[in-house]
Amino acid sequence: MKNFVQNGVNLTLPAPANIVSGEVVIIGDIHGIAAINAAEGADMDVVTEGVFELPKVAANAFAIGGKVYYDAAAKLVTTTAGGNTLIGTAVTVAAANTGTVNVKLI
Repeated sequence: MKNFVQNGVNLTLPAPANIVSGEVVIIGDIHGIAAINAAEGADMDVVTEGVFELPKVAANAFAIGGKVYYDAAAKLVTTTAGGNTLIGTAVTVAAANTGTVNVKLI
């Protein structure tokens, strides 16, 4: 196949802002986790599949299988759909007083 570009699990994309490795990255309908630090506009690798431990809104509780949204302003995952981007599904229980939840990206 002469037209194959890449597997698509890790995408090389320009950073939409200054990004730190491990941060959620959203570019249009693409979302994933930054594999490296990158300055705005620099090429970076975005991992689009897998399970990641992500910081969450402290007041939110997650059940296994619950939808996980990303609040770009707060840089936290949340249970609140309105104004946020659906990025995955919780694969661990996370009580309201905890700081992280494990998320399977969708």
